[in-house]
Amino acid sequence: MDAIGRQPVTPDDESWLSQAVALATANVADGGGPFGAVVVRDGVLLGVGQNRVTRDNDPTAHAEVQAIRFACHAIEDFSLAGATVYTSCEPCPLCVSACLWARVDRVVFAADRHDAARAGFDDSAFYDLFATARHEWSMPVVGHRVPTATLPMDAWLSRDTKVAY
Repeated sequence: MDAIGRQPVTPDDESWLSQAVALATANVADGGGPFGAVVVRDGVLLGVGQNRVTRDNDPTAHAEVQAIRFACHAIEDFSLAGATVYTSCEPCPLCVSACLWARVDRVVFAADRHDAARAGFDDSAFYDLFATARHEWSMPVVGHRVPTATLPMDAWLSRDTKVAY
């Protein structure tokens, strides 16, 4: 069983995790953040990613998101059903959400959030934020309904050729 005790970890998992850790370590040597990820399905590597937040000035360019983007592009599909994301560190809320949207079957990580916090990447503020009522957030997220608010959804619902996701 893995450290959390929920699902067995295989020798293949160990190998893919080692690749994700190697990507993260190489990224640090190149001036990037200490995060790397790979997306694998049926033993085939579909995509790799390294944290590119500071290099690309893109706060969403996390390793997992990058790996998902490359994998989806490679297979020409937005669904990674049947795939596993192996990541050098426990995914932050953004990356967990990306994995959920990509429909991956599982996520396996090496270092945990406490290791990340020790290195100055403390996601606990985000986890704490999501556990509080939205009206208590330091960044207001405000809903304001305009008369045309439902037009995009109505257009979607009436479109015969939509691709559901």
